[in-house]
Amino acid sequence: MKLLTDMHIHTVSSGHAYSTVDEIARFAGEKELKIIAITDHNSGLPGGAHDFHFHNLKAIPRQLYGVTVLRGMEANIIDFDGNIDATEDTLGGLDFTIASMHPPCLRFGDKEEVTRAMIGAMENPFVKILGHPGDDRYPFDHEAVVLAAKRTGTILEVNNASLKPGGFRPGVRENLISVLGLCKQYNVPVMANTDAHIAYAVGEFEESIRLFEEVDFPQELILNLHPERILDFIALKN
Repeated sequence: MKLLTDMHIHTVSSGHAYSTVDEIARFAGEKELKIIAITDHNSGLPGGAHDFHFHNLKAIPRQLYGVTVLRGMEANIIDFDGNIDATEDTLGGLDFTIASMHPPCLRFGDKEEVTRAMIGAMENPFVKILGHPGDDRYPFDHEAVVLAAKRTGTILEVNNASLKPGGFRPGVRENLISVLGLCKQYNVPVMANTDAHIAYAVGEFEESIRLFEEVDFPQELILNLHPERILDFIALKN
């Protein structure tokens, strides 16, 4: 299985990542990816980029080394109503936004609180991907979130970095097995992303592919295999 897109990548502008846009795009081209997205952390996470960074992403060419480059952000869910820490003015200039839960920005909650937060974030028209779900510290009602993803047209992420052995998010693999089973049942597409914080990790999907194959997940529901559908998805959610 060859995944052709990587929509969750951090540059040096995230504050704790180590590669430039040019380095990332060059590695993506060498790995024959079709689409990548630059999705730095915003300033709500310590060290993250200022709003000016996101307003100026238009400076990045749409095509680099034969790869289409999309312009995004990984924003933080900041409360259990699903609000995120980015203004509509900033979000409106981006191709899409990932909404994620990070401990510096949102305390660990119970299943009811986290489920409400996830669904609330997915209701935001700028949010198109729910980042790295499955962390046991943020438990959620799997079926309710999968059905909300289907209703809102938001993509649930299979985060390759979280699946790596020794990762700091406990329980991700087991929770994603459950989530993928429900996505298969309800015909809900998903997307694997590397969450790369250095160029060498871009397009490296070993853990995600292993999981897809283990649960026999339908290839038609893996958006990375259908780059044209990703571009339609970005356009349709605007």
